[in-house]
Amino acid sequence: MTRILLVDDERDLVWTMQHSLHEEGYEVLAAYDGAEGLALAQRQRPDLAILDINMPTMNGLQMCHELRRDLALGGIPILFVTARSSLQDRISGLDEGGDDYLVKPFDLGELKARMRALLRRARSAAIEERGSISVGGLALDLKTYQIHMGGRTEQLTPIEFDMLHCLMGHPGEVVSSRQLLQLVWGYPPLAADTSLVRWHVKNLRAKIELDPDHPVYLRFIPRRGYILKPCADQDSVTVEHVGSQCPARLLPAQDPA
Repeated sequence: MTRILLVDDERDLVWTMQHSLHEEGYEVLAAYDGAEGLALAQRQRPDLAILDINMPTMNGLQMCHELRRDLALGGIPILFVTARSSLQDRISGLDEGGDDYLVKPFDLGELKARMRALLRRARSAAIEERGSISVGGLALDLKTYQIHMGGRTEQLTPIEFDMLHCLMGHPGEVVSSRQLLQLVWGYPPLAADTSLVRWHVKNLRAKIELDPDHPVYLRFIPRRGYILKPCADQDSVTVEHVGSQCPARLLPAQDPA
């Protein structure tokens, strides 16, 4: 049974969500502050964590940070569900390692759809045969979720890993934000805001680029999408194994922004 960790200090909302998710066949662990939620996650590792941000003792951002630091829990998908809806709040949540963000009030159907998408991605990664993929000066370890480049090593979050894995599987090809939402998050067309992709690209560039404001590897083509290009003097592509998250052939890419 899929285990969901629900952490929110609104007890009525927790009860409603818990009851609805039980009806869907999920096992639901409930906690009412971040410290309690973290201890519960350490005792009973969940398959997905749904976190509020404004909570006593330890808020959701702090709990997310602690989960990502824990080797045993760092790969758990994290969905923020919170009343904090400003752009900076969303950026803060994703910067701490959150995979997605849903603003209160929300529809339970949308919550469950986003949960299913995150769980599908996590399960696909878990059963995938592990190997490595290299594009130019980038080498992605498919087992440790680490990226190696120019003598540096950075640890990627699950979403950052999946995005880079997808782009490295199609080096030199433009992939739109809409395509990434479908291929990485598993969302149907037009089901999510493309700004979700932009925030994760920002975080990914901070890890792989020497100067994120002038990217060398991960570039944006206006009105088209993102393209991963090796350095000019490093144009080799070596793939020991590439997972099935991205198709061999992409449909024409188009980004409105």
